[in-house]
Amino acid sequence: MLDGKKSLFSGMQATGNLTLGNYLGALNNWLTLNEEYECFYCVVDLHSITVRQDPAELRKRARALLTLYIAAGLDPVKNCIYYQSHVSGHAELSWILNCFTYMGELNRMTQFKDKAAKHSDNINAGLFTYPVLMAADILLFQSDVVPVGVDQKQHLEITRDIAERFNSIYGDVFTIPEPYIGKVGAKIMSLQEPSKKMSKSDENVNASIYLMDDPDTVIRKFKRAVTDSDNQIIYSDDKPGIKNLIDIYSLTNNKTVEEVVKEFDGKGYGDFKMAVGEAVASVLKPIQTRVAELNKDKAYVDSIIKTNAEKANYYATKTLRKVQKKVGFPEKIR
Repeated sequence: MLDGKKSLFSGMQATGNLTLGNYLGALNNWLTLNEEYECFYCVVDLHSITVRQDPAELRKRARALLTLYIAAGLDPVKNCIYYQSHVSGHAELSWILNCFTYMGELNRMTQFKDKAAKHSDNINAGLFTYPVLMAADILLFQSDVVPVGVDQKQHLEITRDIAERFNSIYGDVFTIPEPYIGKVGAKIMSLQEPSKKMSKSDENVNASIYLMDDPDTVIRKFKRAVTDSDNQIIYSDDKPGIKNLIDIYSLTNNKTVEEVVKEFDGKGYGDFKMAVGEAVASVLKPIQTRVAELNKDKAYVDSIIKTNAEKANYYATKTLRKVQKKVGFPEKIR
């Protein structure tokens, strides 16, 4: 609880390009949460360097992501939108929590195993302790809720375990966060492999719709989307490609699945794919227009970066001082 409102934390990594899945599954669901919560939305750049990054490219992508947050509709006055690396409390709290996290817990984390397999030439300690930094991200702002997808539940569970362990030793220091599960569309699937989630790191560019894709590219990708051969628009787990397209069309047009199936009854896949592509392109257009405007107003974006870093640091410092005192660190002389 911060200033009378429950606290909410979330963030996205400053690597790759945001996809339609990121937007429909997360970002779009964030837009009205500030009415109920004190919201902190982080551009996650500390986590990003567990994989080697080009420095100039990382800075570029971090700014692009922060700009997209705003362009997608997040009000930077009502929400605290900031760079993770601009708030040193993330790293400081992470070190303390490392000392309250067991090796066995980290060994069980599936993301470490997955990433270690993909980056066998760079299995670093940061990759292993990644979940502890994520726990610090969440606990730093006394987060009551954290929007999570199914694949992130394990990270929230270890965060809760660490917080409960710390609290059992030192008293009620941390709020124990609960998951905030978004509505339908929490998982948008790949257009080329509909059995797996749409990903900004997918090597196949036709598998994902990126938020900055132009209309022709969007429509072309949907035309190439993998479906089946029976040409019936039915919402079924046996038809994952069509099911995914129905979900996308439903969310971009604010219609129920039943309404979508009825609308395209008797029509073929060609017509349906074109309609989905056009619907998505129309949703992305105002976002892209706003990005262009923000890119021309460097001073405005810089002012948001500065102001929100100050706000995030204010709340982070309150938690960090409390934790430092509990573990026995000397107070700073001011």
